[in-house]
Formats: sequence, C-alpha cells, structure tokens
Amino acid sequence: MSPATPAKPIEKLAEKSTERSGEPWRRRLIRSLLYGRNVDRAAKARARVGLAMLAFASVYALIGGRLVMFAIGADAHSARRAAAQEVVATARPDIVDRNGAILATDVKAASLFGEPRRIIDKDEAIELLTATIPDLDEAEVRERLRTRKGFVWLKREVTPAQQQAVHKLGIPGIGFLRENKRVYPTGNEVAHLIGLVNIDNQGIAGLEKWLDNQGLADLHRAGFATDRLQKPIELAVDLRVEHALRDELLKAKDKFRAKAASGIVSNVKTGEIVAMVSLPDFDPNNPKEAHDPDRINRLTTGVYEMGSTFKAFTLAMGLDSGKISLNSMWDARGNLHYGKFTIHDSHPVGRFINTKEVFTYSSNIGAARIALNQGVEAHKAFLAKLGQTTRLRTELPESAAPLLPRRWSELNTVTAAFGQGLSVAPLQAVMGINALVNGGYLIPPTFLKRSESEAQAMAKRVIKPETSDKMRFLMRLNAEVGSARKADVKGYYVGGKTGTSEKVVNGRYAKKRVLNSFTAILPCDDPKYHVLIMLDEPQALPETHGFITSGWNAVPTGGKVIERIAPLLGVEPRFELPPAERLILAASRTTQ
Repeated sequence: MSPATPAKPIEKLAEKSTERSGEPWRRRLIRSLLYGRNVDRAAKARARVGLAMLAFASVYALIGGRLVMFAIGADAHSARRAAAQEVVATARPDIVDRNGAILATDVKAASLFGEPRRIIDKDEAIELLTATIPDLDEAEVRERLRTRKGFVWLKREVTPAQQQAVHKLGIPGIGFLRENKRVYPTGNEVAHLIGLVNIDNQGIAGLEKWLDNQGLADLHRAGFATDRLQKPIELAVDLRVEHALRDELLKAKDKFRAKAASGIVSNVKTGEIVAMVSLPDFDPNNPKEAHDPDRINRLTTGVYEMGSTFKAFTLAMGLDSGKISLNSMWDARGNLHYGKFTIHDSHPVGRFINTKEVFTYSSNIGAARIALNQGVEAHKAFLAKLGQTTRLRTELPESAAPLLPRRWSELNTVTAAFGQGLSVAPLQAVMGINALVNGGYLIPPTFLKRSESEAQAMAKRVIKPETSDKMRFLMRLNAEVGSARKADVKGYYVGGKTGTSEKVVNGRYAKKRVLNSFTAILPCDDPKYHVLIMLDEPQALPETHGFITSGWNAVPTGGKVIERIAPLLGVEPRFELPPAERLILAASRTTQ
C-alpha cells in the first residue's frame, strides 16, 4: 500500500474543521443549546410545532373562557348581591292578630334592573322596555341607562306578566331580582295600627316602624333576619272587632256627614288595644294614600279638648280626696262668673244639684265648683297622676304631647274641669278612664298581647277601690237616666259619659263645629272593655231635631258598636239586672 493512502480522511477532517472554524462561535453556542449534540433535528422540529399549537390553543381557550365569564359573571354577581339584599333589607316577620289572622306578610316579587355597561343599543332597549311596560317613565329610564353605573333599578315589583314579556325581549344587560314585597291582606282595616313600609321593605310608620326600632334593622344588617329565624308578631287587636268597629264608624260618618270618625276598644284590665280605627284611613298596599294629611291617626297623633269626658276625672278627684260625696250639693242656680268669663250649662236646671246630677246632667258649673273645691295644685297633680299631662308612649312611634296651659291659674282649673283649655291624645284619655273603672290601676296601653298578671306587674294605683266603685256607679247611672241612654244595649249593663267640645276657629269657640265623644264601659258591675267613639263635626239631621251634641250621634253609634262586638269579645248578656244603686253601690258598701 502506498504511503499516501491514509491522507484522504485527514484531509476531510481538516476541511470540516476549517468550515467550523469559519462559523462564528455565538452561532455555534446557540445551535448547541437548541439542538444539543447528536440529536434528530427532524424530531425536534415536530416537537416545536406541537408546542406552538398547544400554546395557541391555550390562549384561545383562555379568551373564550373570559368571554363566557363576562357574559354570565355580572348575572352571578347580581344574584349574589340579590341574595344578600333579601337577607338584609327584605325579610320581615309576619304580623298577626290575637287569633292568628295574618295582618302583614312578605311575598316574593320580581324587580327589573339594568346594567348600562352591558347594554349594546340603549335606545333600542329603552324603546322596547317602555313599549312592554307602559307605566315605565321613558325619560327616567333613559337617564338611568345613560349612566356608567354597573347596576340601576328600572322598576320595583313588576307583575309576573310583565316579567315574562321582558324576558321574551332578550335584551342583554336587562334582568330581574327577586325581592320580598310587604303585603297587607286586610287592606284598610288596621292601616293606622300596622303602618307601612317603603320600597325597600323598611318600616316607616306604625308597628312596622316599631319593629325596625326594636332591633330588626340591626338583624338585617348583620344578616340574621332570615324568614326561618323570625316568629310572627302577635298583636292584641282582634280583626273581627276591628272590622265591626270600622264598619259602624263608616256608617256614622256618612249618616251624620262628619269630617272624620274614630274609635278604640280597650281591655280595662290589661291595657290591650283590641281595636283602633281612625277615618279617613288608607290602604297600606297603596302607600301614596298615606301621605294625605287628612288621613292621620287621630287617636295618637292628634290632641283634642275632650269636653265633658274630662268631668269623669274631675269627679273622681273630688271623691277620692274624701272632701266630697255623691250627695254633696253644688250651686247651679245660675251662670258662674269668673273674671270676664262666664261658665254656663247647656241644659241649665236652675237649682242646687248633687254630685250624681253633676255627672248625669253634665253640668259645667258643677264640675267647675268641684275643681275649685280641690284647688289648682291638687287638680294639676291628679291629672298628672292619671297620665294626662305628659306624652303617652306606646309601640306606635307616632304620638303627640298634650297641650297644657302655659301658666296654670284658677281659670285654667275651672275650664279643664269640663274639658276645655287642655288637649290630650284620645288614647291618653282612654288610659285614664280605664284607671277610674278597673279598681283604680293606671295601666299603660299596649298593642301587643298581654296577660292580666303581666298588666298587674306594671300597674300603678292612682285612686282608691271605693272611688272606682263610685265612678262605675256614675257611669251606669248615666246610661239609666242621663245622656248615655241611647247606648244602653240590653243585657250588657253599659255605662258611659258623653262629651261635646266646641272647636276653636280663629281664636274663638265655634258653636256649630264640635268634636263629639262617647266613652262607654261594659259591663259596669265588673268592667272588661272600654269603647271610645269620636265624631268630628257631625251635622244635624231631622231625627236629631237639629241637635249636634254627642247624645244624638256618638252615643247611638257606640250602642251599635257594643251590640256587635260584645258577643265577639265573649261578654255574655245578662237580663233583668237591678239598677246601679243596688247592684254597684250596695255591693261596694258590703265589701268595705
């Protein structure tokens, strides 16, 4: 073999080395890092293509997922917000009467909302919505949807038919949230007592507002006021009695063409308000009616001169002091002149009269002389003791303070003795009269159920038991021979006191514009219930012979109310009972 033969492979290696030596070292480094050494470059290329495809697929999947989330995410967020709102702002307990009848409850209702940022064609959306729901205000909807807010209410509490119609439109960014709506199945029946709520189901009047003030609003904010955790609120009111009272008051208001009418039925032993009506009233399902200033609750937010009803306080004060008796005599031969003022009686008798006749004749002169006999300070103290000089607080947030004389002089004592110059809320007067006939205990009124034992625990004695017996006797005597005869429903041993107070017009008492009241007790030998009837500015009728005093309108109305409600209250009729002189006074003397 020739010695030159092995030189060929060496030459090839040299050529390769030369080629490599001509390539920049940076490129050689990159190539080494990318491909390594002794690697199949075709396999590596296929792997790179697969990796690129996977990366693109991941990016597109991410974009698609975000689009889906954007489409449904707002609804999910709204749903979470709605769930929270239902807990915080809408869950309220049912309100029921003493027999379990529902007076207020929550029902589910849909509310229409919009998300302006998601609505593509707002003009089209506005046109479709206002055409589907005609009562939508186009200008208001346009204003709300033109904002950049993420959420706006368009209409609260839509009907199922409206909800279905809007659903069919399929407008993106328009949806519904389920809310609790407060409804009142009895309508006007207990309007002033129950009150009402606003659009967010928050109490704004009556017992609905009281509920929020008792901590319900705090429970809402804390998220604990769910439907499952709330027990019904049981009231003292009896819906059957409420309906009967309202029905008779409506009839009386129409018959006597009165400006207003109102009434209360109270349990004298517990202070429970079994019924309360003030006309004109309103339907809490239609809150706009409640804004009418003529539809106020005259029994708690109004204060009035109660007229001769206050003579019951005057006589009780005198009898309880021991300074006078039922047979004490009072000069009623002529008018009583006090300074430049003259006190006169509507039906003057022109002679001396005893204490019983002061009550049955409703003598202003006799009542004034009894009050003067006691003195100014004693009179003020007695009325204060019976809760007539300070604001009465109950579960109803709406209450008015009494209007008292700035400086209480003898003249004020004279006029307050027969119910002038001093204005109180009618419910306040009811509380005081209850104390006069229930044995002498002042019991705060309540609209919630309360037992006799619970009432006695908070009761305060204000007059002697024997004074209470004498007041029950006077009440019954007035139904036998006095101004309350037209309310003497047979079998129920009714007693009562009338009141006719002239209204002040332009600083003067107007004889033709009166506020009439009648307070009735049944049965008088063992009182259980107190009925107050009030008629504002009743008119004279042929059957009243031109009279507008209480005995001709409020008293017969009270009799009709008693006739209807006594059986509902479980008061059994008893016939052929002896007169008050023997049944009440004789029994009182026996027990003393």
